[in-house]
Amino acid sequence: QVQFVESGGGLVQPGGSLRLSCAASGFTFSYYAVRWYRQAPGKERELVAGILSDGGGTNYADSVQGRFIISRDNLKNTAYLQMNSLKPEDTALYYCNADIYVDYGNVEVWGQGTLVTVSS
Repeated sequence: QVQFVESGGGLVQPGGSLRLSCAASGFTFSYYAVRWYRQAPGKERELVAGILSDGGGTNYADSVQGRFIISRDNLKNTAYLQMNSLKPEDTALYYCNADIYVDYGNVEVWGQGTLVTVSS
């Protein structure tokens, strides 16, 4: 089964930190770039961060630049999102994603999401 499973979300106070994990299975994780997205109630899905297959290149949305860090461990088939200095505006369902190739074509792989709530 080709899948991502996100974990690590929860309730945190403003200014706090969380680390999200995204465990991959069913495909060769190290071949592909990974992205984290989020979607807050009433808003469109937003790209938060991306990382290249070897971890050497990353990019971030302006809204999280300097606060979030994306990383990956290809030996563990896992991507991470370290979230620091959290704000209420960061409250959202967070998803990881990769666009992979199989014998029959391209496939978008998405996890089920993990909920992050930033509140006092």
